[in-house]
Amino acid sequence: MMKFRTGIGYDIHRLKAGNGLFIGGVKISASLMAEAHSDGDVLIHSLIDALLGAMGRPDIGELFPDSDPQFKRIESLRLLGKVNEILVRDRFEIINIDSVLIIEAPQISPFKNEIKKKITAILQIPQTNFNLKAKSKEKIDAVGRGEALECFCSVLLGKTERD
Repeated sequence: MMKFRTGIGYDIHRLKAGNGLFIGGVKISASLMAEAHSDGDVLIHSLIDALLGAMGRPDIGELFPDSDPQFKRIESLRLLGKVNEILVRDRFEIINIDSVLIIEAPQISPFKNEIKKKITAILQIPQTNFNLKAKSKEKIDAVGRGEALECFCSVLLGKTERD
């Protein structure tokens, strides 16, 4: 018998001039960067929180605290790999992931396939089990003014219960 669990994740970061903005492990801008302790990848951070929530685990900040110097400027894909190890160890199966990235600019359309490939490779799932949509805020609030970006993720996990 399979038990199903859902999780929701969210992340937001301010944007500033810099040398690389990463979304889903892919550098989508060479002139911007997220203000963050790690690489500030909002897609990966919200995905990690959704996965951890569905498993009933502490959030990303507890698992990978920004007070710990080992996580300073860490590539978020590495953190996702560590979360995947927990998923596998605890016998969870990712049924699907749905994500919404909210960013005014730059456009992520040219990077969507590469993002999908990177994330699904780490999570060892078919690309059809991961969906990414991008939206703008139509110039409303800090995200709409290009001062920040945010992301929401929803996941459905399955776990086979043994008698």
